[in-house]
Amino acid sequence: LSLSSPPQAENLLYQLQENFQALTEKITLRNILSWARRIDDLEKHVADLMTEAGRENTDEEFRV
Repeated sequence: LSLSSPPQAENLLYQLQENFQALTEKITLRNILSWARRIDDLEKHVADLMTEAGRENTDEEFRV
């Protein structure tokens, strides 16, 4: 802004920038948390599959 800008305009611009930054941070945090939940779910599913595969291998060993 130029030196001739009224203080209210500068204040409004500052508030808009602050609100935009806060909103950006909130959205970014929400996305990170969403991905963290997806990774946790994926790890649980992989662990479940590994457990199930271990049980199947154990059953096959006893049949031989």
